[in-house]
Formats: sequence, C-alpha cells, structure tokens
Amino acid sequence: MHFRPALIACLAFAAPAFSAEVNIYSSRQPELIAPLLEAFSAETGITTNIAFLKKGLIEKLKAEGDRTPADVILTVDFARLNALVEAGLTQPVNSQTLTANIPGIYRDPDAHWFGLTTRARVVYASKERVRPGEVTTYEELADPKWKGRICTRSGLHAYNVALTAAYLFHHGESDTKEWLTGLKANLARKPQGNDRAQVKAVWAGECDIAIGNTYYLGKMLANPEQKPWADAVNVVFPVFEGGGTHVNVSGMAMTKNAPHRDAALKLMEFLSSPKAQQIYAKVNFEYPVAPGTSPDPLVASWGSFTPDNANLRALAKLRPLAVKVIEEVDFDG
Repeated sequence: MHFRPALIACLAFAAPAFSAEVNIYSSRQPELIAPLLEAFSAETGITTNIAFLKKGLIEKLKAEGDRTPADVILTVDFARLNALVEAGLTQPVNSQTLTANIPGIYRDPDAHWFGLTTRARVVYASKERVRPGEVTTYEELADPKWKGRICTRSGLHAYNVALTAAYLFHHGESDTKEWLTGLKANLARKPQGNDRAQVKAVWAGECDIAIGNTYYLGKMLANPEQKPWADAVNVVFPVFEGGGTHVNVSGMAMTKNAPHRDAALKLMEFLSSPKAQQIYAKVNFEYPVAPGTSPDPLVASWGSFTPDNANLRALAKLRPLAVKVIEEVDFDG
C-alpha cells in the first residue's frame, strides 16, 4: 500500500519522515477530501500524504504498532471512531481551537476524536404518494398504515445499526424490538441495496417511503442518470418522540503513535475551521458543525432540522445491543 498526496501522486510508506508532512489514513475516497488537503497545504506549506483503507483500519494500525507512519485518521460513523479509541489506537488532543470549533455533542469527552460534518438519517418520501406531514417521527415507521410501503437497506448496515442504537437510547430494548418488528412488517421488499437504491425504488413505485442519509440526494442530483430518482422524492426529517433527528458524523482522530504530531495537530485544527468545514460539507453534501457555518445552498434547500441530543459515545456503546436486537427480529430475513 502507498500513501497518496492530495494531488494523488504516490509516495511509498518507506519515505523518510520530516516535520513538514502529515500522513493520513482515510476510509473516505481521496478525491472527496483532496480540496481540503490542497487548501491546507497552500495555507501551511505542510505536505499531506493519504492512504485510502476501505476495510481493516484497526487491524492495520494494530499490526504497525509504534512503527505506524499514520498521524491522522479520517473516517465516518461514531461507532468506528469509538472503536479506534477502545482499541487503544488514538491519543487525546488538547486544543482550544478544536474545543471552540467542534461542539461538545460532536466530540469525544476525552478528546480522542472530533466530528467534522454530520449527515441526517431521514425519510425519502414520494412526492406523488405521500402527503406533507404524513410521517413526522421514527416511531411512526412501525405504524401499520405503512404496510408494504417502506424500503431500506440491510438492518445490519452501520447506518441502520446507528439508528437502532439511537432508538434504544430513547426507548430501551423491549420497545426497540417491537419497533423493529413493526418496521419489518411494513417493508415492501427484503432489505437490499444501498441508500441510493432505496430512492430508485420509490421512483419506480416499489415503495412510497425509504430510509436514507441526506447526502445521497445531493450525489444523485449531480448524476444525470440518477437525477430523476432524486427529483421524485421529498426529504423528510423525522424526530424521535422527545428528541430530534438522528445524525451521524464524519470525524478525525490522531493516532497513538503519530510520528508528526505537530503537523497532525495543525491539520486537525485546520479541518475544524469554518473555512475547511464549508469546503468539506459542500463537496460531500453534509452539514458543517463549526459555529457560524452553513450548509451548501442545495443542502439547505431540503429544510432545517433539530439534531437529536443523544450522546454519540453512548450510542456507540449501544451498538452491540442494536445488532443483537436486529438479529433477534430477523430484520433482513
């Protein structure tokens, strides 16, 4: 495997370390964060080298130990960030800049990871077959009125496991199992495909509503083939009863054995800045978290919402129970 600078030329892991560089392990495609890294290098003169790892991040860092070249980790999903911490692969980062730029709800209480952007888990509703206000809460998705009308991807996908963990946070195990059972009974087909496939199914008339992440709509609108799918739905921001709309994060952490700690800190502080957050959010159709920042106008056009107040670390710890409940109701069966 090789690191790749923001301009996507290759740099071997064996290259000698020097202070004016920072090495990144990312679970996000390099082209998605290249504009950020280019802006950082232009502002600081620090070279960024990125290695894309779709899977096996924890195993790789464990195998490398104190010889790892990685300084900063960029990934998505609070459970993945928390798993890095629990595996002992990160270090606390005490920075007034990060504390000022990242609200407390979107960072680890012990400063091991920091959220950068959020994405909401929403309902995509048919413009033709679902009236405004017909669905307003996650709880309502188990209402028999939706029987045969809902599409979703696998219940065991990280996005739906996170949503189930949030339901557990608000309602406990018994009620969550009942909710999942009701939701399963309302499915138009067995869980399958990705979030985009659910929107396509609404467009095709296979179902009337689908569960998905907000940013996929932006990606579909930018794709000529998929734009008709996106144009067929409205974004609905459900809430938990007594709570808000479920959100997840993209985030960052510094590795325990970062060889370029000072440069890594500069990168993390830059990524938390309003300037960088707005670049990141625009490229990925996500919501920036820094105070005083706004989403891209396209994203803003979908409407506003109140994020749920559930503690993300608490949700990460509920993930094993969420998987257990999903399997007990045989959600994907």
